[in-house]
Amino acid sequence: MKLFIDSAQASQWPLPAGTPRIEGVTTNPSLVLQAGLPVSLAGYTQLIEQAHGAGMQQLMVQVPSDDVQANTALVAALQSLAGDAGLHLTIKLPCDPRWQASLKAVQAMGLDTLLTGLSNPMQLMWAQDMGVQWVAPYVGRLEAAGRDVWALLSACVQVQHAGGPAVLAASVKSSDVLAKLMGLGAAAVTLKPEFIAQLTTDAVTSQAVDQFNLDTAASLRQ
Repeated sequence: MKLFIDSAQASQWPLPAGTPRIEGVTTNPSLVLQAGLPVSLAGYTQLIEQAHGAGMQQLMVQVPSDDVQANTALVAALQSLAGDAGLHLTIKLPCDPRWQASLKAVQAMGLDTLLTGLSNPMQLMWAQDMGVQWVAPYVGRLEAAGRDVWALLSACVQVQHAGGPAVLAASVKSSDVLAKLMGLGAAAVTLKPEFIAQLTTDAVTSQAVDQFNLDTAASLRQ
C-alpha cells in the first residue's frame, strides 16, 4: 500500500523514524486554506516548490471550481511547473458530473486524474467509465454518515483489481481501519501527518521492550 501525507503544510511533512516510505502529498482546497495558502496558481506554485524541496515524488492538487477555461489554464501552468520540478502531478476533481467537462479537459492534457469524495457504487461505475487513475472514498465521513463503507470499499478494490481506478482511501482515523484497508488490498491511503507519527510507536510494543530490558538486567545479576 502506498502512503501519502494528507496536508498542504510543508512544516508537517517531516516525520519520525519508523515511518514507511512516503509516496507523496495530497491536498484539497480546505487543506490549502488551513496551510495559509491561496487556492490559486500562486498557492499551488508554492506547494510544488515545497514538495520538490522535501524530496517528494508525487503531488495531488484539486481544481478549485468547475470552470473549464480557468481550470485548463491553471492545470497547464501547474503541469509545466511540476515537470520542471520532477514531480508526478495528479489532478483531483470532485466525483460529481458538474466537473465532467473539466475532467475531460485535464485528461486531454495527459495528466493523471483522481475523483475525490466517491460515496456510492453508481459514482464508482461512472469513475470507471471516465477512465480516471484514482478514486478517493472518504472512509471516516462515510462511516459517520451511517453508510456500509466496507461494501463500497470492497467494490472499489474489485474494480481496481480488474484494471479500473486505484483506490486512495481518505479520512482514515484508526489503526484498525488502516489494517482493514491493507488487508482488503486498497492501493493507497492518505493520512494526516500527526496520525502517521502516532503509529510509529505502540504501547503494546513498548511494554514488551520494557519487559525484555528488565529480564535482560535480571539475567545479568544472576
